[in-house]
Amino acid sequence: MHIPFLDLKAINARHADELKAAAARVIDSGWYILGQELAAFEQEFAQYCGVRHAVGVGNGLDALSLILRAYKELGALHDGDEVIVPANTFIASFLAITENDLVPVPVEPDPASFNIDPLRVAAAIGPRTRVIMAVHLYGQLADMPALAGLAERHRLLLIEDAAQAHGAANDGCRAGAFGHAAGFSFFPAKNLGALGDGGAVTTNDSALAECVAALRNYGSEVKYHHLYRGINSRLDELQAALLRVKLNYLDDDIAHRRHVALRYLEGIRHPQIQLPIVQGETQHVWHLFVVRCAQRDALQKHLHAHGIHSQVHYPIPPHRQPAYSALRELPLPVTDRLHREVLSLPIGPTLCDEAVDRVIAACQSFECGA
Repeated sequence: MHIPFLDLKAINARHADELKAAAARVIDSGWYILGQELAAFEQEFAQYCGVRHAVGVGNGLDALSLILRAYKELGALHDGDEVIVPANTFIASFLAITENDLVPVPVEPDPASFNIDPLRVAAAIGPRTRVIMAVHLYGQLADMPALAGLAERHRLLLIEDAAQAHGAANDGCRAGAFGHAAGFSFFPAKNLGALGDGGAVTTNDSALAECVAALRNYGSEVKYHHLYRGINSRLDELQAALLRVKLNYLDDDIAHRRHVALRYLEGIRHPQIQLPIVQGETQHVWHLFVVRCAQRDALQKHLHAHGIHSQVHYPIPPHRQPAYSALRELPLPVTDRLHREVLSLPIGPTLCDEAVDRVIAACQSFECGA
């Protein structure tokens, strides 16, 4: 029996009847863009996150990019302003910044949590700094109280890249409600995944929400009247209807992910496999279960030989990508080492205990140097 990294077919099959009924409802409505399903999902997702506004957009990258674009339109940001961003992140965090003619300032992560280090953020704040972008990597919240304190003291915008953190919470506050705004992705593999691309912006700022809503729709609030030079990035009715179904099961799915993660944390006791560390009272939602191993490639090959599929998130950090060659010489040794050592084990809401046992056994049987 092969153990997939994530079985999307099985995940969606659990709700097949409801998903098909939702799709049929949209098809029969004759309204496929900016309709009642999107409005209902935006309201329900905003309520889930604990904010006043959610604006559905085409994908997670657009969510982040439109937040920054809207702040430029509202006069809070200008070309050349600096955005402090984790060096250890998916490239979308960087792309949203440079797409808006802003300057990314990569900051090293805390090697225990893999999230951005507030002490290094404080040291990186300069005269052109205008934004801190906090990425809740792998489903664990960044240190939002510390980052919020820095943002307040220095009068900076605090933006959450919450693409991997649907439902993550600390002291009753969920991802998407900590900063001035947050960008979510509903890529199919996310904890709350559509059956295609999708994203959302959450915020308590009504002016920002209105601006993002216009920008996503060709810069228009009223048909054929264009306030901004916008783009076409709208979460369609079909995906909104499917997400409404899946949102009802998100907390149950998170609970199962936590069950799997706890089994891994208790069962894997290999001296060369470093387990993830949960920080403080943060409620990790375990989008990914990421271990570290100095012989990562050998460990991945060993797991594959035992029928276990794993993935590397991410093999090359943004500052080492050809797209950001100007950043290549930045001294970011913690980030570089993490990207050489990290490996994501199978985790998901349909992973059974038998499969978890096999993953644990395979990790325990790994022979270093073999």
